[in-house]
Amino acid sequence: MRTVVFAPTFDGWRVAARALLVEGVEPRSVVWQAGDDQQPLLGLADGQSADATSPATPDVMRVPRRFVEAAQWAACHRDAERWGLLYRVLWRLTHGERGLMEVAPDPDVHRLLRMEKAVRRAEHKMKAFVRFRSVEHEGETRYVAWFEPEHDVVEHAAPFFAERFASMAWSILTPGVCAHWDGESLSFSPGVPRSAAPGEDELEALWKTYYASTFNPGRLRPGAMRAEMPLRYWKNLPEAPLIAPLLHDAPARVRRMIEQRSEELKRPPRRTRDT
Repeated sequence: MRTVVFAPTFDGWRVAARALLVEGVEPRSVVWQAGDDQQPLLGLADGQSADATSPATPDVMRVPRRFVEAAQWAACHRDAERWGLLYRVLWRLTHGERGLMEVAPDPDVHRLLRMEKAVRRAEHKMKAFVRFRSVEHEGETRYVAWFEPEHDVVEHAAPFFAERFASMAWSILTPGVCAHWDGESLSFSPGVPRSAAPGEDELEALWKTYYASTFNPGRLRPGAMRAEMPLRYWKNLPEAPLIAPLLHDAPARVRRMIEQRSEELKRPPRRTRDT
């Protein structure tokens, strides 16, 4: 068996994977062990080939772009077996199964695509459920949020927040990695515990007021709401304490809305004077 120590990122994995392909090491002979060392980049997309000193031929190093795309997302999944799966699919793609990514029922492809879907969903949830709180430091205001993503999506999602809140100095703190925006550039730092995040501030009251005012009991679908806003995220949402009371009062509010509408329909139409 071959134990491979590598940086646990997509770029770190593909450096190691490229070296293994060059040596002809089969997937069943590899044990993947995550390390901390940073590795240089390696191109595996269509149109890119091994460097001039590599004994591998360009054809061996070429893989479909769809695999690279899926692998970049799957590398952020927290399944410890993802690295072995990625190398197994890569090996098959470069050893006679060029069209493998088009075979959705294949167990390896199916698992890879499920990982990709899960990570994409986790990124979407991060974009939807991050809530910033204002923090005063040395006379300046910074906005800080605490979030616990299901997968390692902070670096994928951070550009979205940089674009949306470009004029704010903000930080998103998570247990794995933290993202920071100073108004000009993004940076990342190691993760922190929940205790490092700020507590409640005046923005909480504003958000609760907004949430309560936009809550529409007539369109309430509790099952769909829980699917889109899983309970695991509620503890970090300022509006979370309002959800249960609003759900409880929703039927009565709907009845009042129906009664009010019925009364309006019973009233005779207003006559307008002909001109």
